[in-house]
Amino acid sequence: MTEGGAVAPDGLETGLPGDLSPAETGMWQAFRDGSVYDLRHGDPVVDDPHGRHPWGPERTVRARVVCWLLLDGPPALAGRVSALKLIGVRIAGSLDLAGGTVDPYVEMEDCRFDEEILLPEARFTTVRLENCAVPRLEAARVHTEGDLHLPRCRFARGIRLSDARIGTDLLLSQAVVRHDRHGRSLSADGLTVGQDLQADLLESHGELGLRSSEVGASLSLRGARLANPYARLALNAPQLSVGRALYMTPAGIGTARPAGNTPARGTRVQPFECLGGVRLDDGRFGDSVDLRAARFNLTAEQELSLRRVQTPELRFLPVRPRRGRVVLSGARVGNLVDRAESWPGPGRLHMGGFTYENLVPQGPFTLEQRLEWLAAATPEYNPEPYELLATVLRGGGEDEDAREVLLAKQRRRRETLPPAAKLWGYAQDVTVAYGYRPARAAVWLAVLWAASTLMFSRSRPTPARGDEHPPWSPALFSLDLLLPVIDLGHATAWHLQGAWQWLAAVLILLGWGLATAVAAGATRLLGRS
Repeated sequence: MTEGGAVAPDGLETGLPGDLSPAETGMWQAFRDGSVYDLRHGDPVVDDPHGRHPWGPERTVRARVVCWLLLDGPPALAGRVSALKLIGVRIAGSLDLAGGTVDPYVEMEDCRFDEEILLPEARFTTVRLENCAVPRLEAARVHTEGDLHLPRCRFARGIRLSDARIGTDLLLSQAVVRHDRHGRSLSADGLTVGQDLQADLLESHGELGLRSSEVGASLSLRGARLANPYARLALNAPQLSVGRALYMTPAGIGTARPAGNTPARGTRVQPFECLGGVRLDDGRFGDSVDLRAARFNLTAEQELSLRRVQTPELRFLPVRPRRGRVVLSGARVGNLVDRAESWPGPGRLHMGGFTYENLVPQGPFTLEQRLEWLAAATPEYNPEPYELLATVLRGGGEDEDAREVLLAKQRRRRETLPPAAKLWGYAQDVTVAYGYRPARAAVWLAVLWAASTLMFSRSRPTPARGDEHPPWSPALFSLDLLLPVIDLGHATAWHLQGAWQWLAAVLILLGWGLATAVAAGATRLLGRS
């Protein structure tokens, strides 16, 4: 390429290198003018950058010339700002800007790249590629002061944005990203995005990696489809930090832009769908994690893992996964927004150390279903989930439900005890429901008192001390036997013979057993308070 510029008839340098093609000459001039350089044919089939129709030299510029413009291009015309704005252009060769500093604004739309784009450790103001066909984007440690926009682009061999720094927004909405030779579609470990990472309707084929990444505002995967069925993870994002919310929710399509949380009536809705495991362990989310209507298609070995996640609100409202596990071990949540139909069954839900402050069920979620939810999460007896649920229910003013939860805990614990302790547990359950239904004690006392009074009314006791005895009263005699602490003076004033002695002994034992059960329940209640 000739470095010297050609000379115009008036003696002024044009600044044009001598060996530019007509397409490159037009691009060079448009760059100095800051105007859009559009080489589209006008036929949508021909102009489709993802189609098979060939683009000839009239639409082709060399990647080397593009790099020259961006790294050391000519000055802008008077009163203009230089910028590279291309539409419908084919870039031949590898666009290599590695380590360079690019000051001009860069925008390419409906363009076709023959080879990969290399931007490692490059610095830009703003880069916008829209609906472009790119074999691969290699941009580790790239830095932009403004946006990096890649909407509707298609990447045949993945994207690498490891340790990249995006000043404002990263846009991947409606992009299609195929996997590289390592099975990764997006490698963005250590990525930092100043504001939003928008990937609505993204189509990812391979592992989408965001390990230890930071997003200043929201991360949106509304309507995205992540597919990596033959590996463990489709989304691998442990230690992800999001300033506001993570959205894995439906998106409305059929409009100019993907709709948000509430698509307009008549808009076709595409749910978030993940074919493969999800790992969000140790994530921090400033506002919420929203899984409304999400679909997780897991194998038996794959997981939706939210271990040790921290967020003020978890909206666990997905379609119930048919296979795989949901793991919330160690997670800390403020509001748990959920519904009964979203949780998996026994053996597929793990919540050891999971804590939440409030329950906000969406739709019917009975106490029986909530207890089944706890049982599904604890294949082996663990008191902590029951105690946490009881605390949350009590804090919401549902004291009766809280007592039912604690009673369910005792019944679950009973199944782990040896036979003798289990028998005593059944006795406490039948008599006073482990102290959570103390009124039962009065009912049992009344029944035993009435039955024994009726039976002793047919007996003929003899006085124990001659004429010094109170008048015979079957009711007072029965009550004196049943109450192990209070002495009414009747049990010792009369002697019984034969079977009546055995009946009296049984009543004494029942009285002591009832009193012991009441005392054990009271001790449990006092210990809990």
